[in-house]
Amino acid sequence: MKKLAVLMVLAPPLLGAVLFGYILVRGPRMTVQHHVREFQMVLPAPPAGTVAVAPAISRAPGEAGAAALTNPVAATPAALAQGETYYGYYCVFCHGATGAGDGPVGNSYVPRPADLRLPKVAAYRDGELLRAMLTGTGHEPVLERVVPPGHRWPLVRYLRLLNSPR
Repeated sequence: MKKLAVLMVLAPPLLGAVLFGYILVRGPRMTVQHHVREFQMVLPAPPAGTVAVAPAISRAPGEAGAAALTNPVAATPAALAQGETYYGYYCVFCHGATGAGDGPVGNSYVPRPADLRLPKVAAYRDGELLRAMLTGTGHEPVLERVVPPGHRWPLVRYLRLLNSPR
């Protein structure tokens, strides 16, 4: 009776292990898979009357052009509130709520994010600050692809507020 109970307890897992091993060793192989490479793909023709349009790519200004740029967004309370919102979207996780570079994500980076309250940052012109914001060092350069062009100048305006004494 004990042997039958032991056999009933051990047989299902043992049978499962044998079946798993068989499928693992002798099971289906992934050697033949249907795939179409991009260069082999034949795209359908566009509908009649359509016109192809290339998206406009907004790049950060070059070093020479950055100094000449001025912020087109006026320093109104609405623009500052908008910039503060954008700062919360894009910057606060690395630079922290006060811009000290002590955000929860930024603490894990080496080097740590810049302290946006430093006099060095305050000395930048608006165009230079925009360029540094979009093409900075470390993990920051992704901002050129993440921050939409319409959000950039209000963000620069808000960064000026971080540098001013309150």
